[in-house]
Amino acid sequence: MSESVYKIIEMVGSSPISWEEATQNAVKAAGLSLRDLRIAEVVTQDMIIEDGKGVIFRARVKLSFKVLSD
Repeated sequence: MSESVYKIIEMVGSSPISWEEATQNAVKAAGLSLRDLRIAEVVTQDMIIEDGKGVIFRARVKLSFKVLSD
């Protein structure tokens, strides 16, 4: 029987355009050093406000990836 183990990390992505793009940026950055990403769960969304306008959208994302074993 094949068993799998997954690790979960949190990252914060940001974007001047949208929360969706902020989430994609977090996933893309994680993919540069991690393999086998499986699930992305948006934990919170917020934005940085300047002069009464939202200028940076941020998404805190839990990402899971498979732990490789021999």
